[in-house]
Amino acid sequence: MRWPRHDFKAVPAMTGGMWAAVPVKDMAEAKTRLSPALAPEERRQLFRLMLEDVLAALVEVPKLAGVMVVTRDEEVASLGTTYGVRILLEAENCGQSAAVAHAAITLKSEGVTGLLTVPADVPLMTAELVEQLLLIQAPAPAVTIVPDTNGRGTNALLCSPPDLIDFHFGDDSFQPHLAEARRHGCKPAVIYMPDIGLDIDRPDDLAKLIAGPGATRAQAWLNDSGIARRLAAAAGRLEDQ
Repeated sequence: MRWPRHDFKAVPAMTGGMWAAVPVKDMAEAKTRLSPALAPEERRQLFRLMLEDVLAALVEVPKLAGVMVVTRDEEVASLGTTYGVRILLEAENCGQSAAVAHAAITLKSEGVTGLLTVPADVPLMTAELVEQLLLIQAPAPAVTIVPDTNGRGTNALLCSPPDLIDFHFGDDSFQPHLAEARRHGCKPAVIYMPDIGLDIDRPDDLAKLIAGPGATRAQAWLNDSGIARRLAAAAGRLEDQ
């Protein structure tokens, strides 16, 4: 299912419910840490396909009242509109935490009662996994966290109300988010979901994505483009040395 297109710049959120927000920086600057394995245009294409995988999963979740992309990038905004999601523009790239805070403040002002935020680079996320998270989220005030596979970052965060805590996204955001929840009197739910926990930042993450479950756009492209074979051959040469 794809939602119909609307002029979301003029349409506020419906009162109540849980919204998803995906912060997305400029496409041209995406995934620079993959440069040892991928050329610039390959990184750009992979990022676009991962974002599509994330949006396609989110718009299939009936319990979400809406989906929002926070960006200043015209290509990202155009892609978001093809999935019928709301585009919340930001004046400049101030980082993931600032983008999520912008979404949280905006949605709270419109009467939205909960926020789910996920990054654009978790292509193994599915609508079914998101449904599970929504069922786990307790009544407000509440926080649910899915850490990354290293147990250091935060790959999904649910807050009720949306602006309940300050955001501390980055490589070591998990513990700060736990502390924020406790500071606001919440006992955060910590859920380990390997498919959401895998974000694609470094070359070894690509191998995990290629070997992972499912048949996402990103996985199909890595295989069909020959990149998967190229990476496997390079890994084999390293093992032989």
